[in-house]
Amino acid sequence: MLRRVLVAVAAVELIALAVGGWATHGRHAQDRNIPGPAVSRGGGDMPPLDGAVAWLNSGPVSSASLRGKVVLVDIWTYSCINSLRQLPYIQGWAAKYKDAGLVVIGVHTPEFTFEKDQANVERALSELRVVYPVPMDNNYRIWEAFSNEYWPADYLVDAKGRIRYHHFGEGEYAETERTIQQLLKESGAAGVSTSLVSDTATGIEAPPGADVQTPESYVGYRRGARFASPEPVSQDSPGRYTVPSSLSLNAWGLRGAWNVSAERGQLEAAPGAIVFRFHARDLHLVVGPGKDGKPVRFRVRLDGAAPGADAGGDVAPDGTGAVREPRLYQFIRQKGPVRDRTFEIEFLDPGIQAYSFTFG
Repeated sequence: MLRRVLVAVAAVELIALAVGGWATHGRHAQDRNIPGPAVSRGGGDMPPLDGAVAWLNSGPVSSASLRGKVVLVDIWTYSCINSLRQLPYIQGWAAKYKDAGLVVIGVHTPEFTFEKDQANVERALSELRVVYPVPMDNNYRIWEAFSNEYWPADYLVDAKGRIRYHHFGEGEYAETERTIQQLLKESGAAGVSTSLVSDTATGIEAPPGADVQTPESYVGYRRGARFASPEPVSQDSPGRYTVPSSLSLNAWGLRGAWNVSAERGQLEAAPGAIVFRFHARDLHLVVGPGKDGKPVRFRVRLDGAAPGADAGGDVAPDGTGAVREPRLYQFIRQKGPVRDRTFEIEFLDPGIQAYSFTFG
């Protein structure tokens, strides 16, 4: 999801896959799976933190009030797998260096419409155990003030209010933490630890696998690619779709009655399914229930059978489960060697809203 000309998308996706799927996001004309550079040069003064529609976990915080503190501004969104995979480090640094003068501000800038809903964001913060201040940047005011283009993006500000370092995407955690330590020492903090935070996450926040050959894929037509159903997409109107008997790697299709909008696909009548041929350890899907909020039951198959030991954190070994709130769900985490697999998720109730697949 990068703000970049779309003609560069295909080439950039190949670059991302070559580096193992460590990805960044960008805004609308967004593209995921684009590796962002770690940049250690300065970037001027910290811009204002104005324009948030709400502040969660704290009252409003101004840039001026943070003078004298070292500040980590993390621009993220809660359905982004790259933001989630770096979260253990952000939380670790927030706790480890709080008493030394580090302040973490988690700027929540939404990609999808449901991420603008305060109740959804509050639930996500609770489930993810995020306790530092989080401004809801629904109108991209803070994003624009930082001239940002990526999810996630991290900006380190020294005690004088100057941006001294920024990094886009996952990775470079040791370099980022050493910069935190350096800026804290410059601010006069004593006894700053020289050890580094390690990631012990085992669930959806765990680091990605080494063999990722499938890029992120959007269900909505604005960003959709590699759609293999033989029927043309009926934009913003109901249509019926079928899935070919075989899919090439990284191709996907819909089965049943779906209404595909720019942002998502919505199941009009149950049952309906999405089938995807992929190559990665993990398969995730950003998905949510319909407007009525009722849970939507599903059944997952991997190569035509229940996933068993390869079930992800949001599905039982027999492939069953339910979508209860809009977020990123982990449906597959392979335990054995990674190879080309066919994933199918059948929804047993109407209304499901499917946004994008990500892999790891």
